Amino acid sequence: MAAVSRNHRFGESSAPFRRKTMPLQLHWIYAFLIFTASRCFADGDHEMEEFLKREYSLSKPYQGVGSLSSSHWELMGDTMVTTEQVRLTPDMQSRQGAVWSRISCNLKDWEMQVHFKIHGQGKKNLNGDGLAIWYTKERMQKGPVFGNMDNFTGLGVFVDTYPNEEKQLERIFPFVLAMVGNGTISYDHERDGRPTELGGCNAMVRNLKHDTFLFIRYVRRRLTVMIDIDGQHEWRDCLDIPGVRLPQGYYFGASAITGDLSDNHDIISLKLYQLTVLRSEKEEEEEEEEITIPSVDNIELLRLGQNEEGMSGIAIFFTVLFSMLGCIFIIVIGMLVYSHWSESRRKRFY
Repeated sequence: MAAVSRNHRFGESSAPFRRKTMPLQLHWIYAFLIFTASRCFADGDHEMEEFLKREYSLSKPYQGVGSLSSSHWELMGDTMVTTEQVRLTPDMQSRQGAVWSRISCNLKDWEMQVHFKIHGQGKKNLNGDGLAIWYTKERMQKGPVFGNMDNFTGLGVFVDTYPNEEKQLERIFPFVLAMVGNGTISYDHERDGRPTELGGCNAMVRNLKHDTFLFIRYVRRRLTVMIDIDGQHEWRDCLDIPGVRLPQGYYFGASAITGDLSDNHDIISLKLYQLTVLRSEKEEEEEEEEITIPSVDNIELLRLGQNEEGMSGIAIFFTVLFSMLGCIFIIVIGMLVYSHWSESRRKRFY
């Protein structure tokens, strides 16, 4: 199967352009620069190639979706399939739905591109709750975590549209975050998943007129999440975490949930690409160990770093304020002591 380039996937314009002549020397210089740049990019991606895997992908006209045993994707809950999207939930209260792949994925390195849409009648902060993209051991399980079970085993990438924590001081919603579960870790709804998140970014994705995309890449035990929500066909970094260990043989899925607040949560497409990466002998030896339980290397250090980097907003304001007050207090005390000492010294001379 032929490799598919990212520019081709986004369907960039191929409008005719006016050709300009170029001197022969500039041709050689231009060719050399292109060759050098291509080598640099190839080295950076370890000669990465991408192949669309249709058996793990979901796209229009959504053939192979349904309850038949021959279907590649299975629906659950309130999910409905139309000609334009797979609607996980309608803009109604207390609904949840999901779509799950029937085929377990045994790819070592992969990349998922999610074309999605979240929209509804609710105004800002009066909508909810969000959707999730899954790569987990379990499938077709209803639950409170964006329509999936709690204590899941595998990877969840969440587009959280409603803040449950009352004091949201430095986080803007909607917010994209990722979590790796080992079957015993619970998602903390009251704190919007903060205790277990690997990282994330804000993403204003509701009620947009242009397309919105989520990019999830897992290669060489590194998890990368990016978003394209500005209509510019440009990826923006969201999180990049090394040392993520995900077993092979898990299932892809997407789910969503509404509560007292609601939204339409639509999946337009899920496209999975197999990544072929050339590895050195040392890398092959390091990755020979079979992974049976999902985990993240140095997770405690990672979260400690996030806590230190995450101090912002009101926390930074009060830190700066109290630091300034402390400096002023020290200066005032110093001036009083110096004044008292000067007065005492002056009196000794009279």
